[in-house]
Order: sequence, then structure tokens, then C-alpha cells
Amino acid sequence: MDGALAFAVPTKLGQELSVVETENGQSMISWKAFHQDQLWLSAKINYQNWEIVETNLGSSAQFVLKVLKNIQKQSTRKFQGNTSYEMVTHLQFPANFGLGSSSTLMNNLSEWAEIDAFELNELCLGGSGYDIAVATEKSPISYRYFENVRKVETLHFKPEFRNELIFIHLNQKQDSRKGIELYRSKPKSQELVAQLSDITKEVILTSDVEKFSELMEIHERQLSEFLGIPTVKKKFFENAPVFVKSLGAWGGDFVLSRKFSGFGDYFSGRGFSTVFEWDELIP
Repeated sequence: MDGALAFAVPTKLGQELSVVETENGQSMISWKAFHQDQLWLSAKINYQNWEIVETNLGSSAQFVLKVLKNIQKQSTRKFQGNTSYEMVTHLQFPANFGLGSSSTLMNNLSEWAEIDAFELNELCLGGSGYDIAVATEKSPISYRYFENVRKVETLHFKPEFRNELIFIHLNQKQDSRKGIELYRSKPKSQELVAQLSDITKEVILTSDVEKFSELMEIHERQLSEFLGIPTVKKKFFENAPVFVKSLGAWGGDFVLSRKFSGFGDYFSGRGFSTVFEWDELIP
């Protein structure tokens, strides 16, 4: 959010969007959202007056309304006339995985409406926009956003040691907005921005798993000191013989670690049984 170089990779699991448009003079939106083939949210919205006609989840329907209303402001074609829309989303992973349910939604809707995904995301959610970039590029990327200039570079990232890496779910979804608020409450540090950018550059280039592990530990420690909260390793895995690195907004979702003898039993014994190997999650 303040110009540090970020590194991100897409996951195999994502979100699909399908839309059927019908010229029937009714100006209605039917919205259905499925989580792993189970209906989660159903809503009918009149987009002439932006009224929720019916829904099973009020707060979630209000968010959908906000997003679609912003699309209307950006688009010259969508939600402009007397066309009805049947809109269906399918999320391929549990919502608490935090793998980008919001960012993939912003990307899919923007592609469909032919509008700028970063602008839509800024209007609806805020944040740095790195997750929009990786959803848009569908490739590993480096990302930097500073003084309203966005630099996205696609990367080839397949280090030989990647199959030694694992992802562990922490059984909870972190609220990214709260993570942003925590970060924003701290005084800005250009020194930290520079240090983290240098770490990212080394991470992208290294072919040595020991060096990669060392960089993960340094990055985690520096953010822990800046944010004033304990590292995830200290909180949950203090005696782990390898690094444990927070991903995304701190406090939930997934962490990145490395295989070691008995790692499956170690993590499941602490109540964290959802463990993915690199090639199970990353294309």
C-alpha cells in the first residue's frame, strides 16, 4: 500500500461468473452465489432504484448491490436500460480460505462489464490492488503501487525446491480491512518499504531453499516488529523446526512453511489439518 515490492502467485482454485442478459423491460438482477456447489447467497435487485427486492442474506446482498451500482457508474452499457440479468458465481474453495473471493469477483465482473478492475476494487474494497493484478494476469507477478503508478511484471516462478513448500490453513478467515486498518495505524516507514522490497527481489531470484527460508524469517520478523504483534510461528508453532510465514493480511487464512519429518502429524496435532503441497494449490 506504500510502494513496497510485492510478490504473488495465483492458485488453481478460483471463482467463475456466468451472466445471461434478457431484453424484457424489467430492469432486474437475479444474483446467485454458490460456494463449492452449495447456494450461499440469493438476491433480486431492481437496478432502476437500487432496491433489494428479496434476499436470504441482507448484509452480503448490500455488498453485491454496492459493487453492481459502481459497475453502473463505470460502464456505458451495463445496467443502463431495460435488460434483466441472471448472474451466477461459483466459488471453488471454502470462503474462509481467503484465496481471493473478493478479488476474483472484482476481476470477473470487470472483464464482463469491460471496465477497469483496479478502479472497481478501489471503489468497493480498497487495499493495494495486488490481488486484482494477479487475478487479471493469471500468472506469478511482482507488483508495485506507488504515487498512483502501478507496475505489474509477470514472472516465471518454478524453483526446484517448490515441492518442499507447504501451505497450512489457520482455520479462520482474516478480515483484510482490519489488517489494513492495523497497518494504517502505524507511522509510515520508507526504510521498511525499502527493506521489504529488497527481500522480495531476492525471493524471486533465489534457487536455494535455505536462502528462501532465511528470507521468509527475516520478512516475518520485520513485519512483526513494525505491527507490534507476534509472529504466527511464536503464536502457534513456536517449536517448529522450519520457518512459518504469514500470507496476506496477518492473523488468518494460510501460512507458508516447509516440509520436515512428521510435518503432517505436527500440524494436525495442533489442530491445523488442512495442509496443501505446492503443486496441489499452485498451477
